[in-house]
Amino acid sequence: MTRRILLSAGLAALAGLLTVAETAPALAQARAFVSNERDHTVSVVDVDSLKLIETIKTGRRPRGITASPDGKLVYVCASDDNRVEVYDSKTYKLVKTLRSGPDPELFVLAPSGNPLYIANEDDSMVTAVNTENNELVAEIPVGVEPEGMGVSPDGRYLVNTSETTNMAHVIDTTTNEVIENVLVDSRPRYAQFNHDGTQLWVSSEVGGTVAVIDPKNGWKIIKKISFEIPGVNKDAIQPVGIRITKDGSTAFIALGPANHVAVVDTKTLEVKKYLLVGQRVWQLGFTPDEKQIFSTNGNSNDISVIDVASEKVLKSVPVGRLPWGVVIVP
Repeated sequence: MTRRILLSAGLAALAGLLTVAETAPALAQARAFVSNERDHTVSVVDVDSLKLIETIKTGRRPRGITASPDGKLVYVCASDDNRVEVYDSKTYKLVKTLRSGPDPELFVLAPSGNPLYIANEDDSMVTAVNTENNELVAEIPVGVEPEGMGVSPDGRYLVNTSETTNMAHVIDTTTNEVIENVLVDSRPRYAQFNHDGTQLWVSSEVGGTVAVIDPKNGWKIIKKISFEIPGVNKDAIQPVGIRITKDGSTAFIALGPANHVAVVDTKTLEVKKYLLVGQRVWQLGFTPDEKQIFSTNGNSNDISVIDVASEKVLKSVPVGRLPWGVVIVP
C-alpha cells in the first residue's frame, strides 16, 4: 500500500512538472527582419539557426526598416505606396499604417519611440509623425533628395543627409528647425551618432568617404575617412550604412559595390580591416547582444553574418530579391 501511494505521488509530481513546462513562456528568440526592395517582402531569419522562418508580404518597394525600443513593433517604409507599415514582431501581422509623406526611404525613431522622423526623397522634406495616433507633428524643409536619418542618444538633435545638396542638416527636435548645415562629400546616404553622442558619422556614397563630425564643437568635421581595398576599383568603394558598437570602440561601414565591410577603430579613425561579404552591401544591423552584425547584400540576394569579436564573416543566408535594410529584435 505504501509503495502504491508513493508511486501515485511521484506520478502526480511529474505531471505537475510537465504542466508547468507546457505553460511556461518560451525563451526570447532573436530574429532578423530584412526588407526586400524588389520582392515587396520582409524576410524573417532566426538568429540562432540562421534559417529563414517567415516571409511577410509588404507594400511596394520596402526599404527603410527599424524597430520600436521594446522590439515589439517593426516599422517598414513602403516607399512606392507612400506609407509606413507597422508589424507585430511576434505574429508578423500588420498592426497599422502611418502617414509618411511622399517617397519615404529612411527613417529613425526618437529614443523614446515617438515620434518617427521620415526622409521624403521626392519632397525635400522631413516628416515627423506621432506613432500612437498617426498625427502629423511637423514637416521640416531640408535639402534636395533627403535620405539618411540619425538622432542623438538624448533625442535633442535630428540629422538628415540630402544627397543632391551634399549636406548633413542638423535639426533641433524641440523647435523642429534646421540649426546647422554641414557640407560633406558627394551624395551623403547615412547618418549615425555613437552611443554617447560625442561623434556623428556621415557616409558619402559617391565621394567615397565617411565624415566624422564633433557635435560638441560647432558640428565641425574631425576627419574624413577614406578607403582603399587591394584589387578593388576606387569608384566601386561607395560607403552607405554605418553601425557603431555600444562601447564606442568599433565602427562597421558598408561599402556598396566594393562588396566589403570596413572595420574602423573609432579612437584612431583608421581602417583596421576589410571583410568580404556579398554583392552591393547596403545596410547593417547588430544582434541585441552585439555579438554579430548582419549586412544586406542587394545584388547577391543574401545577408552576411559577421562575428564582431573576431571580425570574421561566418555565413551568408539567402533572403528575398534586392535586400535593402535589416533590423534585429529579441
